[in-house]
Amino acid sequence: MTTNDIDTAGRTCPLRYRYGAQAIAKAPPLSTETLYVIGGLYGNLPALEMIEQMAASESAPVTLCFNGDFNWFNVDDEGFRTINQRVLRHQAILGNVEAELSSDGDEAGCGCAYPEQVDAAVVERSNRIHARLKATAQRNADLSRRLAELPMFARFEIGLCRVGIVHGDADSLAGWKFGVDEIDKPHNETWLQSAFDSAQVDVFSSTHTCEPVLKSVARGALQAVVINNGAAGMPNAGGKFPGLITRIALTPSPFSAAYGTCVAGVHIDAIPVAYDQDRWTRMFLANWPAQSDAHLSYFRRIARHAF
Repeated sequence: MTTNDIDTAGRTCPLRYRYGAQAIAKAPPLSTETLYVIGGLYGNLPALEMIEQMAASESAPVTLCFNGDFNWFNVDDEGFRTINQRVLRHQAILGNVEAELSSDGDEAGCGCAYPEQVDAAVVERSNRIHARLKATAQRNADLSRRLAELPMFARFEIGLCRVGIVHGDADSLAGWKFGVDEIDKPHNETWLQSAFDSAQVDVFSSTHTCEPVLKSVARGALQAVVINNGAAGMPNAGGKFPGLITRIALTPSPFSAAYGTCVAGVHIDAIPVAYDQDRWTRMFLANWPAQSDAHLSYFRRIARHAF
């Protein structure tokens, strides 16, 4: 990658995104028995409604934590207000999409920090999608102010299990080391062990890279886990799964899991979100018709659903 590529908007990882895993260890923990981690909602209101219904059907109260990029396709004022008003009733952290809504300039573009294997045309379209969303956010300054106050990570305790909620990876809001293309690379093994040590967690729950991952890490006689839900608001794994959320709880899931494991007696599962696909398609196309930036980048994935 050349210096010019690194400095290109959409590929840059701003210094303000970098917190370091040790900062997670210092975050005050929130306790709950059942946690839904919802990453990459991308403005999908039918998915949000289904997730709320799922939580309401559980036998015990559920804490919802949105770990960023809950905005993206919702560039209309009504869609922007509806998504953010409902999300901000719950726990939430910043994704790069939300972080760049309040930035003074456009040097980071969408803030995705795309790696070099992502085509330049995709990066350019993402920057233009974000610019349109940012204009909407500026028209809704009350919500934008609330978004700007969100933290970049959160810490939960579920039973004996310590959970770090991030958007990207253990060190950066837009980090890609919890992505499917990076997490198993040998040169990341030492980093991964040190990330658990520094953050003092047993589980990292992330999103950002938009593809699902479950990675178990041996730590002596104990096990640690990275779980990346991919996207709550779009199909995953080439349409094998619909939207996915991460459920971390003391009790088994009442819903069939796409994949999962247990850590310290706590159930950790990726749960499919079978939202109203036809309704969501209509809502998406109202903002992003054929040949628009989001349509070119995402519609094939949106239409490739498994439900």
